[in-house]
Amino acid sequence: MLAILERIHSGHDNIDLLVELVQTLRPKRCDDAAQATANVRTLSQLLKGNPNHAAALRACALNVLGKRRHTSLYTDIGVLSNDGFFTELKRRIAYRILPPALGEEYLSDALDQVLYRQTDYLWISAVPAADWLQLFDVLFAQDEAGGAGQAGNLMLPGMLEAIRTLSYRVCAIGLEPELTNFHSEIETFDSPFMMQNVEVNAHLDNYAQLLAGDTDAIEDAKHLLVMLDQCDAVIAKIRKKALHQGTSIALTYLLVALTQSIDRMRKLLFLVDVSGELPSAPTVDLETLANAAAPEPDASVSLHRAAAVALALELIEANSNKYAVRDLFADNINLLARNVTENASRTGEHYIAENRRQLGAMFLSSAGAGLIIGFMALIKILFSYLRAAPLVEAFLFSMNYSIGFMFIHLLHFTVATKQPAMTASRIAAGLHSKDGRNIDLDSMAELINKVFRTQNMAVLGNLATAIPTAYLIALGYKAWTGQHLVSPEKALHLLHDIDPVGSPALFYAMIAGVCLFVAGLISGYYDNQALYTRWAQRIAQLRGLGRVIGQQRLGRLGLYLENNLGGLMGNFYFGILLGSIGTLGFLLGLPLDIRHVTFSSANFATALVGLDHNISWQLAAQSVLGFLAIGTVNLLVSFGLALWVALRSRQVRFQHGLALLKILGRRFLQAPLTFFIGSKDAPAEDAPAPPKGH
Repeated sequence: MLAILERIHSGHDNIDLLVELVQTLRPKRCDDAAQATANVRTLSQLLKGNPNHAAALRACALNVLGKRRHTSLYTDIGVLSNDGFFTELKRRIAYRILPPALGEEYLSDALDQVLYRQTDYLWISAVPAADWLQLFDVLFAQDEAGGAGQAGNLMLPGMLEAIRTLSYRVCAIGLEPELTNFHSEIETFDSPFMMQNVEVNAHLDNYAQLLAGDTDAIEDAKHLLVMLDQCDAVIAKIRKKALHQGTSIALTYLLVALTQSIDRMRKLLFLVDVSGELPSAPTVDLETLANAAAPEPDASVSLHRAAAVALALELIEANSNKYAVRDLFADNINLLARNVTENASRTGEHYIAENRRQLGAMFLSSAGAGLIIGFMALIKILFSYLRAAPLVEAFLFSMNYSIGFMFIHLLHFTVATKQPAMTASRIAAGLHSKDGRNIDLDSMAELINKVFRTQNMAVLGNLATAIPTAYLIALGYKAWTGQHLVSPEKALHLLHDIDPVGSPALFYAMIAGVCLFVAGLISGYYDNQALYTRWAQRIAQLRGLGRVIGQQRLGRLGLYLENNLGGLMGNFYFGILLGSIGTLGFLLGLPLDIRHVTFSSANFATALVGLDHNISWQLAAQSVLGFLAIGTVNLLVSFGLALWVALRSRQVRFQHGLALLKILGRRFLQAPLTFFIGSKDAPAEDAPAPPKGH
């Protein structure tokens, strides 16, 4: 470290020596906070003990600051561009593979050159703020060189220009059609996104007069901050409205860019404030940071120093992650995922029975689905006898599944395994507290108990009709054609496919569970799109179709599709997934296939007839255990994934699992019959309507 300091002289402006100096501060392990802190303190002591080295390093740093443009550092690092989500995604992927060329014109490029490791922000943020400020005080001591004042004068113009640039950017985004069409009040009243720009320009013009010596004082920026608060209020309204009317990736991206730009403007305004009366920058505990940074007699000065450290750390971290694809998704997908799961949550209300009467309705609804699935199992077996090419066979299987599931949806029947992706979102919607402290565990246990018993009743209804339907179809086929629907070899193969021990049936059941989960996301996505793009209104405007079927029928069709597009598309794509996974595994040479509880039970009944009932009780018990285990895996995987996504989208961290299990166990011991079949009481007035199948 000392050798590098000795090589630096006052006229030096090459950044290479600064890179080497930071290399000596960087610990071997990025998470070694103790070593990083020790290195920073060592540098402070060396500079304090040798003022000549401090002066030379200060001159070198000031040369770098003076020759580079600062504005882009504050406007681009940690703030999304106006290019849009997919353009930004493509740019980040490209720069992750081949980083952009670094020049000597911008200060942000110097930051890239000095802190070239993506993990540098970890050890820098681990060093206490007091140590960084001490190093700054030693390096920029108030002496004949001008010290900290000269550094501040070099950085002030860039900050002021950044505030103006960010203001214009906020104004431009606020006038985007994606925002104005969604929230028309922006055009009806004076837009705060435009008014803040007027205030910013007036404030910066007064600031320029102050710097030129034409005035002794300027008004503070409190009114400007009020306008920024109004911008935040509009953003909050749009986000809340989006939860009910849907959203898009483009709208979500604009909201994130607006939020980041406004937040950065606040922080810069606080740093350049000369009145000392502005509130501290948001999202940063400046009081704590200031106390840790050896506060000065003037509290406002101490807060400004703390805010400067906080912004510097934020910029360093953002610069390290500016090409991270994961951060882009994390910033933009939360609202979209929330909307998808919110729509699934509303659908999930129909899958929760409140009492025995509604449980009976669920049984009838799922029994109807089991009847149709019995015929779907027959059609799949007949398609397999065509010996079609793999891709043709996959298409036939997919259409059988898709059309069958969509028909079930149209008839308001219920496929049991479709429930978990919906009910998981409903449960997550009840976990409204981010810290988990305000959650009513008793109410949550009651909800989970209702979901559990409703799910069991749905599975029972599916199996109660799928097995006898498939059995009767197999018997009828033999009576009609004189031969079995499946040969003994095929029957044994069907039984082997549901063997929970001797075959990968449970692994394939997990794949089916993932498909169920994906279908739930697809369903929520299309529900969100139907709401956001106003399908009912758009379909009602199809005059040609209106003349054919009548305007009233067209209106009802539009409302139906807007309310059911998610269910129809979710079932369609679920069928595609079930029908093509096996063929995909065959083409790739991978062990990929699906096992679905209702189809597995129907295949068991078909195999039973194909073997003329000549199977041992052990094989029969193994087969029954197999399709029940397949159903359990289907439900657990789809429910677990759906609940995880629903919790993540709501940014909920639930930490009371053990307490919840104890409450559920106590409910079971107190009333085991009620635990499984519910009570006879009528549902409360605000309870959901009797379940409808989907």
